[in-house]
Amino acid sequence: MELTSAPLHKGQLPWRGLLLAASLLTYWNSPATAQVTVEAVPPLVAEGANILLQVRNLLESPQVFYWHKGDSVYESNEIARFITFMSKNKTGPAYSGRERIYQNGSLLLQNVTQKDAGIYMLHMITKNFAFMTESVQVHVHPQLPKPNITSNNSNPTEGEHSIALMCKPKTQNTTYLWRINGQSLSEDGKRELSDDNRTLTLLTVVRNDTGPYVCETRKSVSTSRSDPFSLNITYGPDDPIISPSNTHFQSRTNLSLSCDAASNPPARYSWSVNGVLQASSQELFIPDITTNNSGSYTCFAHNSVTGLNRTTVKIITVLEPVTLPVIQVTNTTVKENDHVMLTCVSNHTEVSIHWLFNGQSLRLTGRMKLAQNNSTLSIDPVRRADSGEYRCKVSNPVSSKRSDPIQLDIMRE
Repeated sequence: MELTSAPLHKGQLPWRGLLLAASLLTYWNSPATAQVTVEAVPPLVAEGANILLQVRNLLESPQVFYWHKGDSVYESNEIARFITFMSKNKTGPAYSGRERIYQNGSLLLQNVTQKDAGIYMLHMITKNFAFMTESVQVHVHPQLPKPNITSNNSNPTEGEHSIALMCKPKTQNTTYLWRINGQSLSEDGKRELSDDNRTLTLLTVVRNDTGPYVCETRKSVSTSRSDPFSLNITYGPDDPIISPSNTHFQSRTNLSLSCDAASNPPARYSWSVNGVLQASSQELFIPDITTNNSGSYTCFAHNSVTGLNRTTVKIITVLEPVTLPVIQVTNTTVKENDHVMLTCVSNHTEVSIHWLFNGQSLRLTGRMKLAQNNSTLSIDPVRRADSGEYRCKVSNPVSSKRSDPIQLDIMRE
C-alpha cells in the first residue's frame, strides 16, 4: 500500500512511549523474532532503479515496524512506521514520496538516487514489547553518462571508404557494446573492434551499412545507451529500370515511361529516343503515339556526388490494332472422307493465328495440318466428328480479333 500521512489513532502508542517502554524492559529476542533478517534485493542497484529492503524469517508480526534512514534512531530520520494490529501507516520526516512499506515490514525504495545510499534501520516492537533492531546497507551505483557516437567521415562512398565509429566518453572499468538495427554486433570480415571495443571500424562500407548503430556502456549494474546513429552512405546510380516492362504499345494511345535507379543522393535523369534528347526528367510522356514512335528509348541516370552515370536501353515497337480476320472455305458442306481446307485471311503480316472449334481451342488430330504460318487448316479425310463451328483468332502483342464463325457440315457418303 502507498504511504499516506495519518494521525495516530486511539490505542496507538506514541513513538517516544514505545521507546521508553522498550528501554524499561529487559532486552530479549523472542523465538518468534530471533531469526529475523533484512536483505537488500538486489544488493546493488543503479540510480533510477528500485530496491526492496526485504524482511525475512518473520514468524509472527510485531506490533509496529519503524524504518529509519541512517545508523541512529531519531524522530527526524524516521521514514515510516506501520502499526500491524490497526493496518495503519504513517510517514515520517525522512519520507520522500518514493518509499512504500508493506505489511510484512519490507520497504520498497523507488527510483533511487545516490542520496539514498547508506544504512537503513528497521525497529520492531513485539507483542511482548521486546525491542528488535536490524540494519541493512543500501549501495547505489551512479548512473553512467549517456554515450554518443561520432564518425570520422560524415559522407562515405560505397566501395571506397572505411569508417571508424567511436563511442564517447571514455570511462574507466567500463564495458562497451555495439548494436545495429537492435541486434548485437561483433567482428567479422567487414567489421573490426578496438581492444576496448570503443571504436568500431567498417571496412569498405556498402549501402547496407547505414545503421542505425547504438553504443551501450556497462559498469557494474549501471547501463546506458546512446541515441541511434545512422550513416549517410553515398552510392550509385545502379543500372536504371524502365517501367512498365512492356516493349509493344498500341498506336493512338499515350506512352508513359518511368526510370528509376538506386542512388544516394537521388539520381538525375534524362531521356533520348533514337539518339535525340527528349526530356531531362524521370518521366517521359508522349501522347497519341503512332508507328513512327517505334525505336530505341534510352534512360540516363547521373549521381552528382559519385560522378557515375548509368544507362538502360529499351526497344519499343508501336503497332496498329489488328482488324477482323475472315475465313475462306471452298465448301461448307462436304461428304465424309473428302478433303477440306480453311484459310484465315488477315490484313496483317506479323501476327499469330490460332484456330477455334465450337468455342474451344482446336485440338489437332492426325488428319489435320496447319501451314503458311497457321493461316491454312487442312482436314483430310474429314469425319462426321469434324462437323461444327470454326473460327480463327489473329493476334499481335497489343490486340486480337476473332473471325465470324464458319459452320462446317460433314455428310455421309
